[in-house]
Amino acid sequence: MSPVPAAGAPRQIPEAVHRRRWAILAVLLCSLLVVVLGNSVLNVAMRTISAPPPIGLGATQSQLEWAISAYTLVFAGMLFTAGLLGDRLGRKKVLLAGMAVFGTGSVLASMAASPTELIGYRALMGLGGALVMPSTLAIIMNVFDRAEQPKAIGIWAGAVGLAIAIGPVTSGLLLAHFWWGSVFLINVPVVASAVVAMTLLVPDSKDPDPGRLDPVGVLLSVIGLVLLVYGIITGGRLADFTEPRVYGTVGGGLLVLVLFVVHARRSDHPAIDVRHFRNPAFSAAVSSLALVFFALLGVTFFMAFYTQSVRGFTPLQSGLLMLPLAVAQMAFAPRARLVVDRFGARAVCTAGMTLMGLTMAGYALLDEHTPLYVLELLFFFQGTAMAHITPPATVSVMQALPREKAGSASAVNNTFRQVGGALGVAVLGSVLSASYRDRIDDRLAAVPHLPAGARHEAGESIEATLNTAARLGPAGHDLVRSAHAAFVHAMHLTVLGAAGVALLGAVVAAVFLPGRPATGAAGGPVRPDAEKEPATEAGQ
Repeated sequence: MSPVPAAGAPRQIPEAVHRRRWAILAVLLCSLLVVVLGNSVLNVAMRTISAPPPIGLGATQSQLEWAISAYTLVFAGMLFTAGLLGDRLGRKKVLLAGMAVFGTGSVLASMAASPTELIGYRALMGLGGALVMPSTLAIIMNVFDRAEQPKAIGIWAGAVGLAIAIGPVTSGLLLAHFWWGSVFLINVPVVASAVVAMTLLVPDSKDPDPGRLDPVGVLLSVIGLVLLVYGIITGGRLADFTEPRVYGTVGGGLLVLVLFVVHARRSDHPAIDVRHFRNPAFSAAVSSLALVFFALLGVTFFMAFYTQSVRGFTPLQSGLLMLPLAVAQMAFAPRARLVVDRFGARAVCTAGMTLMGLTMAGYALLDEHTPLYVLELLFFFQGTAMAHITPPATVSVMQALPREKAGSASAVNNTFRQVGGALGVAVLGSVLSASYRDRIDDRLAAVPHLPAGARHEAGESIEATLNTAARLGPAGHDLVRSAHAAFVHAMHLTVLGAAGVALLGAVVAAVFLPGRPATGAAGGPVRPDAEKEPATEAGQ
């Protein structure tokens, strides 16, 4: 850990702010809670939303993927602009605006009358989340001394476990008594109370020399990501990636993203300053975060279908099954800095990514009759792995840039997490869809009096197949068994792909992250200018 400044050394943080820094952190954790709840409640509710009206919206698997991806794509695409807005206008102002937008989007999502409306309102929630997240981490970096930043970020990361625990369980309770849209209303009281507390406690701060906005870069990044994800999801829905509209869209997305990188290199005020990536430790940290969230969110997307559609658990029971993941995250993330102090960020992140890969591979052990303790152990080890990846990687990213650029550093950190998660849902979800359709199509073809259009629709997801089987009555029992077997087979193929991605992240961490520092804060090397940062105004 970095040494605490000597008694006579000037403090970079005003004493009044420094004294209430832990209360400020507690309030900021409410904003993190809201953003994580925005996704965790949807994971449990997906099966209900896919049910026909009036129970759900009759959403297909590709529409459910878009309900998740719309949030993450807008979130990721707007993060850099949101970070720059916070640096320019004041992080507290942008944080409060983001909470208001997120709360409004949550209310509208609860009243969506169609999958298309839900996707649109989820995009609005993503905009609110994008305004919230960079300001949250930036304020943490501005109210804590460098020596305490790893501890604060560890608590910040551990709070994710609390949201993971609260979201699915609360969602399950609401689904047991109310309509599916009630799960989005969880956010509203949290947003309202957090806005009041933030107004009273959180100091404002801004960059004295903020960068200019880059609308061209933002537009290119959003268009490129949307085209890429759309093509991947379409390929999974059709179970055919050789279709011109699939590879054409994917190729177009990649081309636009290349143009985005070229623009960023040539611009004097890019949305992403690519010069940061010349630092191997910085690049390795953000890459590790992207890879682990690619694997994590991709697997989480279909785990609700395994527990509910295959194993027959209720949404509440499905949420309770995830408690070991949350407990491990809450228990280990705040203490990860102690492990980093002893072994270094490289060893800790590499071990965490390796454990994540092994856990993903362990999901291949699951079938229709696997004892529940196996699933619970896998969830626990997955939470343990996350707790030893996210804090040190986040500290490395945040401490790589000067304090006044904390909004930009936070935007980089969160963008790579969200892009990784969006691509994980799209890629792994599409692999699952294609594998499932390939396995179930022959069985559907043998069902008598089932029109070709209905057969194609029934093969899109396990829920669509089960709905078709329910309409067949006793004759559909064999189709249910076939659907369960096809889903488990597709899940096995998908989790092995996720395991490979996580292990790739372990290689990146092992090669490029810094080893155990002789001096400096846990989770990253000491910046050469760490002791030269000028004193700043309140919260700067």
